[in-house]
Amino acid sequence: MSNVRVAQLRLAVTAEDREVALRFYRDVLGMPEVGTYTSPAGDGRVTILDAGRATLELADPPYAAYIDEVEVGRRVAGPIRVALEVADAAVATGAAEDAGARVLAPPTTTPWNSSNARLEAPAGLQITLFAELGDPG
Repeated sequence: MSNVRVAQLRLAVTAEDREVALRFYRDVLGMPEVGTYTSPAGDGRVTILDAGRATLELADPPYAAYIDEVEVGRRVAGPIRVALEVADAAVATGAAEDAGARVLAPPTTTPWNSSNARLEAPAGLQITLFAELGDPG
């Protein structure tokens, strides 16, 4: 067992249109700003948003294909897909679509009892918006 322990998972995304991406993730999906920083030359900015608790989901290609099949009906994701837990997947999907995200698949109840929607979001990210539905029993 290693003595190293990761304290935070930070997904760093380069967005061609940072303002559009910032409005989407901050204003539509409700991720509060932690801080904004400007490059020394003043020509670049980065904003860090709080996305709540982070986990790292590692899937092999067959399981990733299974998730795509459940959520979308076919293989659509590349090697990175961002999954964001929300209170209501249908409401969040509607808000995301209104803000410019392209819905690949509407909220679907999964075999693991969550409601998952798949979207193409700003900054080139494919995202799953999911809401846990509770214990099925």
